[in-house]
Amino acid sequence: MQAAAHSSTLKPSPLDSFRNRKCSPLLVAAAPKSRRRVSYVSAAAASTVSAPKREKDPKKRVVITGMGLVSVFGNDVDTYYDKLLSGESGITLIDRFDASKFPTRFGGQIRGFASQGYIDGKNDRRLDDCLRYCIVAGKKALEDADLGGDKRSKIDKERAGVLVGTGMGGLTVFSDGVQALIEKGHRKITPFFIPYAITNMGSALLAIDIGFMGPNYSISTACATSNYCFYAAANHIRRGEADMMLAGGTEAAIIPIGLGGFVACRALSQRNDDPKTASRPWDKDRDGFVMGEGAGILVMESLEHAMKRGAPILAEYLGGAVNCDAYHMTDPRADGLGVSSCILSSLEDAGVSPEEVNYINAHATSTLAGDLAEINAIKKVFKNTSEIKINATKSMIGHCLGAAGGLEAIATVKAIETGWLHPSINQFNPEPSVDFDTVANVKQQHEVNVAISNSFGFGGHNSVVAFSAFKP
Repeated sequence: MQAAAHSSTLKPSPLDSFRNRKCSPLLVAAAPKSRRRVSYVSAAAASTVSAPKREKDPKKRVVITGMGLVSVFGNDVDTYYDKLLSGESGITLIDRFDASKFPTRFGGQIRGFASQGYIDGKNDRRLDDCLRYCIVAGKKALEDADLGGDKRSKIDKERAGVLVGTGMGGLTVFSDGVQALIEKGHRKITPFFIPYAITNMGSALLAIDIGFMGPNYSISTACATSNYCFYAAANHIRRGEADMMLAGGTEAAIIPIGLGGFVACRALSQRNDDPKTASRPWDKDRDGFVMGEGAGILVMESLEHAMKRGAPILAEYLGGAVNCDAYHMTDPRADGLGVSSCILSSLEDAGVSPEEVNYINAHATSTLAGDLAEINAIKKVFKNTSEIKINATKSMIGHCLGAAGGLEAIATVKAIETGWLHPSINQFNPEPSVDFDTVANVKQQHEVNVAISNSFGFGGHNSVVAFSAFKP
């Protein structure tokens, strides 16, 4: 999330400082044993390093076969991406509750959400929106993967899992329960209070609904959540523990306590007079991030499994990495070491060299410190930025917290599929140090070789995942 409202100057730090560090226990445990690990000499010498070999085993290659979402632009992936390509802002004044007394009164609020055909009416009335978004996005992803309805009977459900995380959980249910306790006493707390508030229930209810019996849990690493889920889900497949995983993130925190909490952190833009231009990553006049909500879920399969069932293959997941700044609750690490090392580790896991990456979907929240911290860390890895396009999905849909990486992964895959990159809107007065092509304000055609998608969260959680077009 990196939502610190004050500026931070990154200090030069040689990549040699982490080149020979031991891998964290988490990364060692998650890495498939037979994967070839490639040690980089340094990012500075990247031009002399031959491209590492990518995974060739069809049982361990992970492909994306379906995508589903709930967004401020609706529940259809193509419509969502068309809106992004057109540079349309989904940020409006909040009318779900009276926000008039808040210093921030706008966000990426979802309106007209429809779950008919995906959630039965009785449950739909009880569920927190965080859970509703998860179920609808998950089922839509399965439909996109040609696994709607009875077609799911053709797969081994004991080898299909669900890993959908959330940063905040069922915040409305939790808030309503606390209010009921205070105003009416414990007897008025709904029996669904605990089940619908805890963060694991999105994965659980989705699996119960579709019958997937494989690995099932949630990850909660603030705004890095979705990428953590993709990374973990892919490693379940690579280790042979699952053939297929539904993975991503869901969030529904635009309620009084959610808005008020981030206001208290001094993390939000206060551009109430012009909400649509409030999210302005890399712009000198940025003043904080804009809250968003929704869900983004991918169907991830081993190549072998996808080929056997004749699945539509949208892209390939090449690899990823997670780590921690171990520095501060909300500020990015001053020397950029956490982000730089996470990007390098993701490339190593993906089996690609830095030169192969030519598109980055940035975390780019529109905060003073976070935006430049990410850019400067990226520069440590990619010495030649002239061929790299970088854009900010959050400029149009806001920061969807635990769901951000899910919705941005979908934008990344669509860029690979279509050859079009969506613009970063609201680029009025760019920071001069951001010398990447940020696809400012107008979409661009661009053939993506390898794309990475960055997500960082409160607590110093860093996560990077890499995708490319599928090549047999």
